[in-house]
Amino acid sequence: MDYAVPGHVRELCSKVTEFLDEHVIPVEADRGNYNEYENIKLEVRDQLRVKAREAGIWAPQISKTRGGMGLTILEQSALYETANRSIFGPCSFNCAAPDDGNMRVLEAVATEDQKDRWLDPIVAGKVNSSFAMTEPHPGGGSDPGMIQTSAERVGNKKWKIRGQKWFVSGADTADHFILMARTDQNQDEKRRHLSAFMFHRDQPGWRITRRIENMGPDEHGGVCELEFDGLEIDDDDRLMEIGDGLRLTQIRLGPARLTHCMRWLGLSKRCMEIAAEYTSRREGFGIRLADRESVQLKMGELAHDIAVGRHLTAHAAWKLDQGDYARKEVSMAKIHVADTLHKAADTAIQLNGARGYSKDTLAEWIYRYARCARIVDGASEVHKMVLARFYVKEGDGFWSWDV
Repeated sequence: MDYAVPGHVRELCSKVTEFLDEHVIPVEADRGNYNEYENIKLEVRDQLRVKAREAGIWAPQISKTRGGMGLTILEQSALYETANRSIFGPCSFNCAAPDDGNMRVLEAVATEDQKDRWLDPIVAGKVNSSFAMTEPHPGGGSDPGMIQTSAERVGNKKWKIRGQKWFVSGADTADHFILMARTDQNQDEKRRHLSAFMFHRDQPGWRITRRIENMGPDEHGGVCELEFDGLEIDDDDRLMEIGDGLRLTQIRLGPARLTHCMRWLGLSKRCMEIAAEYTSRREGFGIRLADRESVQLKMGELAHDIAVGRHLTAHAAWKLDQGDYARKEVSMAKIHVADTLHKAADTAIQLNGARGYSKDTLAEWIYRYARCARIVDGASEVHKMVLARFYVKEGDGFWSWDV
């Protein structure tokens, strides 16, 4: 196992830090740049994106031949963590969810014609995208075997889609959608029942029924409920083979969960930065807060948890780079880093007191955002169940050393 980050990536991270300090942090500090959902206004984001592309910091997850930086997943872990020192960093560099995961899977599985049509505009930053999989009960969520949305053949060249999706991230601003639908109506078939399709926002036969209100802050396009009532999709816009939908979700969701961890580590470090800055200058009863043992215990424990999260994330990234699905490793990272992010925001608020609870710092923004970390891309309980099943299957082999 080699988690060493090459020198050129460390230099790149320094470049990202300089870019954040010069361009992104000042935008973040001005509430006039926020939209009604407490995210950066798209027109402001796009101005930062122009500067980021000129600086050569763009789409680190995509190959150079398609306009990205061609970093390995382990190398991405360093850059993503650095980028999310600012809440607006990842979207400025085109490595924010859900576009991040959608670009990855399209580059991995789409045909060249599909990449030209569906992937390249996302990489170029011309469109936003979305991944429509989760459904209301009794449909599928963490268990894709329960998906009810159907795709029925119309002749040899078309598919007709009917069903419902909800909590679809980014749908309100997306132009390109990846859709998971059932193509095998045999309810007992659990591995080959799904297929994946692409469709455009302007195609008829579907609609957004509502943008679901939540704790916020909200990502671009929010989380939406969708209804499909006869959407027709050309067979040329089917991804992979019929019945390969579950395989596609595995290809997409493993790295996507891990890139969440990378970004959350950046936010966790920002929380620690907020706490350290305030406790270093705030005094009470004749002593700086930073000199109090109780404060040092909180900060030391948080530093420990962030370091553990980095190692878990790096291990999973290394495994993915070896061609492994790294399901155990990704689940372990997801559980721990989601908890760490929530703890980091809580610590920053507590040590800042009333100031932390106010909007004078980003701590309260990150605190509300952090609560979704234990739910998105599989609730923590689901990932713990995954680990338990691996242990039952492998026994002591669960702890085997990587070779």
